[in-house]
Amino acid sequence: MPKYADIIVNISREELDKTFQYRIPDELSEIVVPGSKVEIPFHNRPAVTGYVISLSDEPKIDETRIRKISGLAKRSLTADDTMMALAAWMKEAYGCTLNQALKTVLPVKGTIRKGKTRVQSVPLPSQEERDAYTQAQLNPEQQEAVSGYAQETEGQNRPCLLFGVTGSGKTEVYMEMIRRCIEGGKQAILLIPEIALTYQNVKRFFLRFGDRVGILNSRQSAGEKYETVRLAKEGKLDLVIGPRSALFVPFPRLGLIIIDEEHEHSYHSDLTPRYHAREVAEKLCELTGASLVLGSATPSLESFSRAESGQYRLLQLPHRAMADAKLPQVYVADLREELKAGNKSVFSRLLREKIEDRLEKKEQIMLFLNRRGYAGFVSCRYCGKPIVCPHCSISMTYHRDGSLHCHYCGYSIPFPETCPSCGSPYIAAFGTGTQKVEAIVQREFPKARVLRMDADTTTGKSGHSRILDAFGKDEADILIGTQMIVKGHDFPRVTLVGVLAADLSLYAPEYDAAERTFQLLTQASGRAGRGSRQGEVVLQTYMPEHYAVLSSAEQDYEAFYREEMAFRRLMHYPPAGGLLIASVSGPDAAGTELKTKALREVLEDTFLEQAPLITGPAEGTEFKRKDVFRQQLLIRHPDAAVLRKIRDYAGHLLGDTIQFDLQ
Repeated sequence: MPKYADIIVNISREELDKTFQYRIPDELSEIVVPGSKVEIPFHNRPAVTGYVISLSDEPKIDETRIRKISGLAKRSLTADDTMMALAAWMKEAYGCTLNQALKTVLPVKGTIRKGKTRVQSVPLPSQEERDAYTQAQLNPEQQEAVSGYAQETEGQNRPCLLFGVTGSGKTEVYMEMIRRCIEGGKQAILLIPEIALTYQNVKRFFLRFGDRVGILNSRQSAGEKYETVRLAKEGKLDLVIGPRSALFVPFPRLGLIIIDEEHEHSYHSDLTPRYHAREVAEKLCELTGASLVLGSATPSLESFSRAESGQYRLLQLPHRAMADAKLPQVYVADLREELKAGNKSVFSRLLREKIEDRLEKKEQIMLFLNRRGYAGFVSCRYCGKPIVCPHCSISMTYHRDGSLHCHYCGYSIPFPETCPSCGSPYIAAFGTGTQKVEAIVQREFPKARVLRMDADTTTGKSGHSRILDAFGKDEADILIGTQMIVKGHDFPRVTLVGVLAADLSLYAPEYDAAERTFQLLTQASGRAGRGSRQGEVVLQTYMPEHYAVLSSAEQDYEAFYREEMAFRRLMHYPPAGGLLIASVSGPDAAGTELKTKALREVLEDTFLEQAPLITGPAEGTEFKRKDVFRQQLLIRHPDAAVLRKIRDYAGHLLGDTIQFDLQ
């Protein structure tokens, strides 16, 4: 048996991103394996935790200096070789320490309450619902998609992109893929973007696959998460459903990973390591031989471009699943014209008319407030145009000192008194909230039963499910909410969706603002008319001519894709080029800016031949947090390998005062 273990100490410091050798006590010789979490003495500290990276028979230093492992860490599950290999890959791919990668991929720890063998945090189907459940028959389009997936798994096993319009029955296709996986003796992971989607998904999958389904989400306790991971590790679950962290469930026989709504930004981690679940899932499938399926009605540009190039296999569902269900009729209400007509309400005349009509017909309504990106953007209510940076084509952000800043290159101007485009004085920062909208609805439609779904009304483990269940049972006429209400939900009685400010997300200070707007509007439109009744959508906007608004109104993904890719190629933004965001931190604003400027100069000199396009320094979206200041550089280059070299070089220079996001 091996006598020594190479261990990385559980301290997230750059200088400790290396292994230390410890002796394995005889009583642990058959227990300690690569991936084990152990307790060890370290320097003056009697007990810290560490992860076993490898085992050996030979000492690397004088044996008398090698200290002994104290024991296994309590309540920990051992990572297998696959997760260790995945952590090593993430270290290189995302420029983090091995310790940070291990903390991400290793199973959670927790305390299990005595007598508990299974914990679920959402309401499960009742026996009555189980008895009434009948499995849908797949329609020809769905059968063709499943056949395409099966052919791929038997051949090249490329990732599959399931591109299906809203209401096309992607979930039924997923369930058939999972059934085939389970019947083949394998296990499956289904990633969903948000807790709000868990409730409806879980009920359907429990009805189909029984109680061998596990759930993971951020509202569970550590003990609940640990129990699900333990059952998965022991092969007692066939399927785990959850957000991106569910990707690291240590299934011993992983056969399939499905990423639903793969375009969602929540699959991208904002914490180190700044990984994307799609990329990590591809690597995990490569390591295990599992298949990968990405599904969306509005695929990310990255995924669709890979499908176009043949890197992914494209599976399509171009029609809604129900034979008599049609895509909704979409109307665009120009808020500039409403203002000119003297209507200053949050409701256009058309939307108000249709709300009254639906209330009279006893049909349901969803009102979506597109708040994403509203904080700090400035636009003209007369011509609808935002103020954008002349150098980056990105919306500028309003600061409290009365100035506008570009968060990409640092360009700034004073707040203008009139619109630079049309000269109108109707220029201001925009802002309204769901509570204000709820009050207006209750005042103007006093007989309507109203539910509001936002961060304030969904606290607690069952917050989302309580509201969605009530709306699904027809206990309300109108559901008001932010983006959490328009993703993946299926309410057959909803025949009208009103988007109160369709273009707000166009003004977010990010290069992919148009893509996210198109996705939000298309997903919102998809909530209407999912039953036998024709649905209608009213998009209220100050920019009805923008291609993101026009394409979503036509439900035309490919038209949007062509327009947006032309912009990305022109500006060298992903996926037409690589983008590295380098965030430099420091204790004072002036010093941090000087350090970031110096870094830019060094990088431009060092990588002169590669000629990367570097902009900045600029204040990041979180310029100051906990008395730490941040400045960022945006570095663009068509070759991702060059960006990784720049990242590693800059990381060597600045250590833990710089963080990276490679896109």
